[in-house]
Amino acid sequence: MTTATDLFPPMGLRVVAGPLELRGLTDELVVELCDLAEAGIHHPDEMPFYFPWTAAPPGQLARNTAAYHWGKRATFSPDDFCLDLAVLLEGRVIGCQGVAARHFPVTRTGETGSWLGREFQGRGLGTAMRRAMCALLFDHLGFEEITSAAFLDNPASLGVSRNVGYRPTVVSRIKRREGELALNQGLVLTPETFVRGDVAVEVTGAAAVRSFIGLDAA
Repeated sequence: MTTATDLFPPMGLRVVAGPLELRGLTDELVVELCDLAEAGIHHPDEMPFYFPWTAAPPGQLARNTAAYHWGKRATFSPDDFCLDLAVLLEGRVIGCQGVAARHFPVTRTGETGSWLGREFQGRGLGTAMRRAMCALLFDHLGFEEITSAAFLDNPASLGVSRNVGYRPTVVSRIKRREGELALNQGLVLTPETFVRGDVAVEVTGAAAVRSFIGLDAA
């Protein structure tokens, strides 16, 4: 019998790094992410995201989060995809880690993005989950470069990128919220600059995803 993972291989991804686990987003995990987002990601006066999706009112934020992930699943293709994984700590969903790519079979690059529930921040988990994701991308999914970005007033995100080995590129001036200018620091990571840390990373389900993003399954 055909399974959901047969139809959408990213659901079968599993990345284990010590007590952390990154899993492909099943509907059950999407619901848990929605509940976590509703519980809070940042102070209401702050906005760490390029698109201010967390500004939605209670209830609507959960529906928007679910619709976003379902929509990305429906439109996933090698030429335009977002590979988002739930992050679990000892079996509990604590955040989301993803990468977005366009024309990937040619470019072999994508931009990472992530978030953690507020109660799990400041404990080094952001660095650990980014390292696990980058190991997956470089070692198993054919990435040759990974980019990221963070606002200059978001030192926590910039610190995670620095810990993992990203190097700064350009600073962009963008509109963040209505009438608000923000300075966005671009970042880039290559296999040569990647700081892996000392935690082993175990990956299952990558071969099917390689084929799904337009590569051979080796």
